[in-house]
Amino acid sequence: MSCKLSWTPSLTHDSVHIIHSVVRDLFVYLDNELSMKNHVNKIASACFYHIRRLRQIRHYVSREVLKQLATSLVLSRLDYCNSVLVAASTLMPLQRAQNAAARLVLGLDRRSYTTAALQDLHWLPVKHRITFKIASLMHQVLHQRCPTYLSDLVVASTTPSALSDDFVPQPPELPSFDEPGLSESVRTTGLRCLWSRHLERSSPSYPHHRLLPCFPAFAKTHLFHIVFN
Repeated sequence: MSCKLSWTPSLTHDSVHIIHSVVRDLFVYLDNELSMKNHVNKIASACFYHIRRLRQIRHYVSREVLKQLATSLVLSRLDYCNSVLVAASTLMPLQRAQNAAARLVLGLDRRSYTTAALQDLHWLPVKHRITFKIASLMHQVLHQRCPTYLSDLVVASTTPSALSDDFVPQPPELPSFDEPGLSESVRTTGLRCLWSRHLERSSPSYPHHRLLPCFPAFAKTHLFHIVFN
């Protein structure tokens, strides 16, 4: 499971125990404080590597092809397991990588503002891409469309009015993480806030049962309006 990045040896009798400060699991780097700084820096470094390679061929391909390449080589890395970054100490390296990719695709100067560029490309900023991933996961959990190891961790809260058309599900009860050393943001993860504030309670005209078949599209459109409107 682990990939040694830095370590501190400790001698115990005739054996040597290596204490890892950072481990890698499924290409996600976890540090001993769960700040995710190492993972963020690794992903940002990989993204900028591919951006530099794409910059070398930008004059030989169309903008649409360049956008597809940036999506597959850069955005795919920003989205991979990004739900673990909900309590990350910083996301700026990842946002800078996305901004650089947007400037590359649209042929903008390196000092140009990227808000309009992201809107033109229909790319959600990194922070809201994480929001979308977590909301999608919670939607699958609440409707039993996920592996049991996820659904067993969450207990949905119900009320007597759950069968009415105007019913809005309450934020689910989340497991508590009381291990020593975890920050409050890591314990709570913000899932209740994401579920209740950004999605279900934002539009009374969309009862819960109508969101089932089109939830991803509705959620992404809603977040897009939050960011750019």
